[in-house]
Amino acid sequence: MTDHRGNGTWIDLDRDRNLVVPPDPIIGFIEGDGIGPDIWAATRLVLESAVRRAYGGSKRIRWHELAAGEKALAAVGEPLPQITFDEIRKCVVAIKGPLTTPVGKGFRSLNVTLRQVLNLYACVRPVRYFPGLPSPVKHPEKVNMIVFRENTEDVYAGIEWASGSKEARRLEAILKEEFKVSLPPDSGIGIKPISRAGTQRLVRRAIRYAIENGLPSVTLVHKGNIMKYTEGAFRNWGYELAATEFADLAVTETDLEQKHGGHVPEGKVVIKDRMADSMFQQVLLRPEEYSVIATPNLDGDYLSDALAAQVGGLGMAPGANIGDECAVFEATHGSAPKYAGLDKVNPGSLILSGVMMLEHIGWREAGKLIEDALTRTIQAGVVTYDLARQMDGAREVRCSEFARAVVERMD
Repeated sequence: MTDHRGNGTWIDLDRDRNLVVPPDPIIGFIEGDGIGPDIWAATRLVLESAVRRAYGGSKRIRWHELAAGEKALAAVGEPLPQITFDEIRKCVVAIKGPLTTPVGKGFRSLNVTLRQVLNLYACVRPVRYFPGLPSPVKHPEKVNMIVFRENTEDVYAGIEWASGSKEARRLEAILKEEFKVSLPPDSGIGIKPISRAGTQRLVRRAIRYAIENGLPSVTLVHKGNIMKYTEGAFRNWGYELAATEFADLAVTETDLEQKHGGHVPEGKVVIKDRMADSMFQQVLLRPEEYSVIATPNLDGDYLSDALAAQVGGLGMAPGANIGDECAVFEATHGSAPKYAGLDKVNPGSLILSGVMMLEHIGWREAGKLIEDALTRTIQAGVVTYDLARQMDGAREVRCSEFARAVVERMD
């Protein structure tokens, strides 16, 4: 594509929706609220240093700031102006710091709005252990999973009505009169949609990821014994997709036992499923048995947080929101406004989200430089306060100092 923005070239998509990345891609960024400016400055330094060292100047990211959050609210009177959505679509790839959303009042979650409007249906959260990190479990090194969490349906679709509202009273009456369902008086009411199409595009992406990366299994996580027509359907539609589109590359756990004597045929990915409550125990007690997880939104939210707790906390948990047309990479934690401007908070989540972004655009060499340098920095005991207070003999450093320490340890 020849459309340029000053110095830099737009990323494009080919007919099969694969990225076409120039050596000078324009990538959007949202600084974020609260601690956002601190961790973004640290992340930008690390990303630019890694790209420069990996490619010797032949490749370079051209950053384009996007308006969102408190900064956009002050400038244009709204936290997510339409131009931001348009420019993310134009950039194709973007990265963002945390955005603040009031609890129980005010405007809707900006993160949820971004996912819904841009149809970023796959929330992808890889969780792995970096040697030296503190952990509450005995063997955190066994944790190495990637969670594919559906992003646009389930309870996070945000379809709900307040207790006592005319809409809630009307829906309560319809449920009672037409479906013989009685609710407690003055109930707040929410609707939980899960569709075949929404489920299968997520599961398709999860299975493809497992195949492309040589991973052994994909586990469908659900609460289908209770919510049979939503989460139970998620399970069934997932298996249906695997059988129709990946019959030559996937085998179910049931067929593995009944037809293959428990031995995985060469080149096959095992498709299995687990109840959400059981899976919560499994990721704590037997994490080595799972590699890729595909799940509805709420289940994926708490499972990915539980996994992150085993490997250093949310400060080391990266994430991405990916759709067919664009992707936004983000820190998975909140904006922590009480630490705003203190240069204190761990930038690891956003740095590792940047690694995911580099891998997404095919710049794996730069991503590997960062991961290796990050590991050496942690092993040297050079960490921010959240990790230092859990590690014996650690040297506590500021957010910006941690970033510089990572850069110093790049090969």
